Amino acid sequence: MSEADKLKALGLAVINTELASISALQSRINDDFVQACQHLLHCEGRIVVIGMGKSGHIGGKIAATLASTGSPAFFVHPGEASHGDLGMITDKDVVLALSNSGETGEILTILPLIKRLGIPLIALTGKPHSTLASSANVHIDVSVEKEACPLGLAPTSSTTTTLVMGDALAIALLEARGFTAEDFALSHPGGNLGRRLLLHVSDIMHTGNAIPTVQNSAIIADALVEMTDKGLGMTAVMDDNNHVVGIFTDGDLRRVLAQALDIHTTNLVDFMTVDCKTGRSDMLAAEVLELMQRYKINALLITNDEQQLVGAINMHDLLRAGVV
Repeated sequence: MSEADKLKALGLAVINTELASISALQSRINDDFVQACQHLLHCEGRIVVIGMGKSGHIGGKIAATLASTGSPAFFVHPGEASHGDLGMITDKDVVLALSNSGETGEILTILPLIKRLGIPLIALTGKPHSTLASSANVHIDVSVEKEACPLGLAPTSSTTTTLVMGDALAIALLEARGFTAEDFALSHPGGNLGRRLLLHVSDIMHTGNAIPTVQNSAIIADALVEMTDKGLGMTAVMDDNNHVVGIFTDGDLRRVLAQALDIHTTNLVDFMTVDCKTGRSDMLAAEVLELMQRYKINALLITNDEQQLVGAINMHDLLRAGVV
């Protein structure tokens, strides 16, 4: 077997071992899992996740997942907890403790203090009869038959199963709370989903003098000057009451030039697009993007209920805003 084949075989062996460990978790979505979810759902404070070493890294990720899916949570390092950080835990919280052995000294040290607060303790361990498991109000078994590490030393399968069980808890709580995509966006305003679900047209559209406009009595040359000045690749065509009667775009201009017409004498209304698509300022930017893609247009006029022009937006604005 070549070196490349050996490396591939080792990688596949790790994946297969961890897949088997994850598969074994299915039978552990039981009454203990339900009881743990109920404690977490009824928590009036925060879910405090604790863990040492690799379990601590997994705990940090679980806490972040809980917090971003509607279950306020944070991670506390158990070593620091016994040196002052335990004050971060209140009598309204729930503690979620992670330890594969269930005998992590730093966690056992603070167990009496957690008990004194009288708050629920949920333990995820690989040893159902360990000190931590026996001390918990609810124990969830995340044991594995073997680690993916051939030496049986590096936490691999055990950390994966703990992470998966943490995800199972977080998503069960998300569903139980009726947490929506909009709720998720509110806690991720800087992310792509946040921008798509929170950003409105009014936040990024051009307004006032930045909107290219000409009257319906204009000639093509007037439209060209306005389009060049405002740089949106189009201009709105207006009547005397500030109502939109059409739009003239770069594409319309190309059609005029293709016919070798005199832009200084040709009337704009003869080449503008009437009954053009318009948007509303209260629309989500993502909705406008979908509208523009559906009708294959690169710019959109924004009007109010009276069909009066209040703004303009083009594809470049959506790109800059990170919606595309």
